Amino acid sequence: MQDPLLAKIHTDTYLGFDFGTKKIGVAVGQTTTATASPLQTIRSINQNPNWEIIGKLIQEWRPAGLVVGISRQADGSDNPVTPRMLKFCRQLEGRYQLPVFRQDETLSTFEAKQMLFDEVNVSASKLWEVQDQLAAQLILQTWLNERTAPHN
Repeated sequence: MQDPLLAKIHTDTYLGFDFGTKKIGVAVGQTTTATASPLQTIRSINQNPNWEIIGKLIQEWRPAGLVVGISRQADGSDNPVTPRMLKFCRQLEGRYQLPVFRQDETLSTFEAKQMLFDEVNVSASKLWEVQDQLAAQLILQTWLNERTAPHN
């Protein structure tokens, strides 16, 4: 198992975000281990991202890039939240001068809820607290898997 303090100094660290208007889930992952872990859930301020907390996470982890889940309708068209997710991506790029990768996340929050409720038997109140960071973990893990998969 890798020392988490050592992991912070590697440039292969990425932060993943599950954007929502009320909460933003955050996960951390590394390309060397190809694993993502839930980090925290950030409550939004008046439906706007809490940039102070996001900035502290970026300072602490010093990621090489950021991965943001983008949800769309089943037919590929934008849903009501898609434009806000894309704006969040642009704001991250502008504020932190880091590459921002967009990852399809159509089912990640649903999958996180199912996993917690069915497999871990988490209560509804606890579910509300952790579902977003687990969704962020699924988004980042999917991105890492696609990035580190052997290409034929």
